[in-house]
This record gives sequence, structure tokens and C-alpha cells, in this order.
Amino acid sequence: MDTRAVFLNGPEDLHLDTLALKAPGKDDLVVDIAHSGISTGTEKLFWSGRMPPFPGMGYPLVPGYEAAGEVVEAAPGTGFKAGDTVFVPGADCFDGAFGLFGGAAGRLVTRADRAIRIDSAAGPQGALLALAATARHAMSGLERAMPELIVGHGVLGRLLARLTIAAGAPAPTVWETQPGRRDGAEGYAVLSPQEDPRRDYATIYDASGNAAVLDTLIGRLAKGGEIVLAGFYPDGVSFAFPPAFMKEARLRVAAEWAQQDLIAVRALLESGALSLDGLITHQAPARDAAAAYRTAFDDPNCLKMILNWKDAA
Repeated sequence: MDTRAVFLNGPEDLHLDTLALKAPGKDDLVVDIAHSGISTGTEKLFWSGRMPPFPGMGYPLVPGYEAAGEVVEAAPGTGFKAGDTVFVPGADCFDGAFGLFGGAAGRLVTRADRAIRIDSAAGPQGALLALAATARHAMSGLERAMPELIVGHGVLGRLLARLTIAAGAPAPTVWETQPGRRDGAEGYAVLSPQEDPRRDYATIYDASGNAAVLDTLIGRLAKGGEIVLAGFYPDGVSFAFPPAFMKEARLRVAAEWAQQDLIAVRALLESGALSLDGLITHQAPARDAAAAYRTAFDDPNCLKMILNWKDAA
């Protein structure tokens, strides 16, 4: 069994290729992928060659951890059946390529406990479940405060804002430096940092992935306030100590989402409390993957690029 897949041979060396798949085992599903998303965080770092050493990484690799499609084979006892629509957070199922993420392919073999059943009507939005779970994980758990300020109005920043409102918390303020990304707010304000006079935020969530903004954010904290690093940062994170000392600032790193985050955001979507509308700005057939990745990474107007795997050739 083989599949068409995005093949990243090295930095900026990406094309669509045919790869052999490992045989499914007793706990596995075979899933025909309909849509996969391109991450402008971790995937961009792999594509550019800037990803710091990470367990299981290496080239060549199949990128992607945002994929949705239809189960075509399900081992007995997995709890799934052929025809189920599922979200798959990537898979390590390829011969001849690392599958650290492994979601950008037309067919995947994955452990059943990694997949989650989703609404068959989700369409391309089904691939966004991991981003919604990432935002939810940053905000959930004991002693977690809702964001008062969110930095960055990309997909992650928008999801953080939407989840804050869905939780019944006061609407956050969102900073965005690119004028073209300030639209699409639903019930909250999006400002340029220069337009915001506040310097007493109790909780700031950074979704920009830009560690250089940390000193600025510390200056906007209330005493004893917290900064949550919700993005992924390829370089060392540093800050000036005296201002942080004066503010008694706290710093928290948001880890990767867990299965319960996927389940929680699925419930929010099914209830209508959370919407994924307006987050996908670009779509492309998988055969145009090389151009689609460049658009996703280089076009500031591209919030989210989705690859369509139907009829991939």
C-alpha cells in the first residue's frame, strides 16, 4: 500500500511524492485524508531549516499534524468503522521518511487511539481541530487565568479570543501589527500595540511566536501578572531582569495539547459555543503543495492554508 505525500527532503526542498505505507496492525486505522492544514509555526521551522533539535526529527520527512478524512479500514475492537470521519494529528507510517508529524498525505495508517471522530459535515474545518485544542490547552487546568491581552491575530490568536468569550470571561484585547489581519474580530477589539495605553494586564497570552516582544509585554503587566508563551519559539527566550523583577512577573510555557483538549473543543464545536468560521483563507489541491507551502509561509494575508487531497496525483 502506498500514498501520495508531501515530501520535505531538506530545507525549502519540498515536493509531492509517492511513499510506501507500513502495514496496519491490530490497533490501527487506515484513513483516506480529505484535507490537511499547513502550520505556519512548527512546519515553517522545518521547511526553513530553523527547527532546533527535537526528538524524532530528521530529513526527509512528511510534515503536517492537521488532517481530517474518512476511515477506510478499522481493526476489530478499535471502536471505529469504515465510513467514520476522523481528525488525525499526523502519523508515523511511512517507509523512507520520518513521520514526526506525518499528516500531509492522501492516506495514513494511524493508531486508533490517536484519531478522534468528528462531524462528517466539517469539511476543511475538520483539519483545524489541533489548533483549537492548542488554544484550549493553553487556557485550561488549575490556576489558569483567561487572557486579558492576546498578542497576534493569526488563527491561534483568534481561537484564544473565541475560547475566552465562549468561557464567559470578559472580551480580551488583541494586538496585531499587520493592518490586514485586524479584521475578523467577533466581540473583541483588535489594536495596534501603539494604540493601547494599558499597562496593567493581569494575563497576557503571546500567540505571535516572536520572543523579541517579551520585554514589551513585561512592561504591560500588572504587578504579579503572568505571560503565557502559547506559540513556538525557535530561538532562546530572554528578557531584561530589572523590569520583570519590579513587576514580580510570572512566565508560563503552554505545552502541546492532549487528547482531552481535542474532546473538549469538539464538544464546544458541536454545541455551537465555538466556531471555526473565517479562519481558512486559502485552499489548494495537494498536487500544488510546493506553491501552497510558500504561500502559507510568505503571504501575510494567508491565515490558514488547507490542502485538498481529493484526486491527488
